[in-house]
Amino acid sequence: MLELPELPEVPELPFGLRSYGPDGGWVYEDGSLTGQAGAGQDRFVSPAADSAEPASDAPRLLGTPEGDFQLIARVTADLAAPGDAGALALEVAERKWAKLCLELSPDRPTICTVVTRDHSDDANAFVVDVPSHWLRISRTGKAFAFHASPDGERWTFVRVFTLGTAEEATSACVGFLAQSPKGEGCGARFEGIAFRGYGVGELRDGS
Repeated sequence: MLELPELPEVPELPFGLRSYGPDGGWVYEDGSLTGQAGAGQDRFVSPAADSAEPASDAPRLLGTPEGDFQLIARVTADLAAPGDAGALALEVAERKWAKLCLELSPDRPTICTVVTRDHSDDANAFVVDVPSHWLRISRTGKAFAFHASPDGERWTFVRVFTLGTAEEATSACVGFLAQSPKGEGCGARFEGIAFRGYGVGELRDGS
């Protein structure tokens, strides 16, 4: 019988987590969650791809919160090759998902976003000085928002969007991702993990 890897419990989260995609070797210890993407692993569907082409895949650790929420973590990634990233991720269906990344893009740490509706878009938000940054995914009703912060206190608005039907949005999975589409692998660390059972009131005032 195939022995499945034991999944970590993250006590800061009020829901359990499940592994998706390749094995990420996820470990939680002393307030820090770590995962590892292997060489060539990414979660992306090229905008130029045929509609039947499968998504590429990367390690994710996801769970299902109830109601409005904020998921927050300080993300640090071993940014060695273009595209290497640690990210917060959400998924509502097989070809409907999004991620907020701290990514080497192409040669400097950058806050990047991807929203996939059958095919992925890809957008850089801004460059940061170090390979570590606070990231936040929130849901208010059927709307999702991405924010980033250097200190976890003052937040910069990155993106707001809907994804899937209202029913799909309210049952979305959220969590953590590591990727290395062009490299030999990338480790990601998530610290200061926090969950709030309410959405963001004002997206653009820094709160």
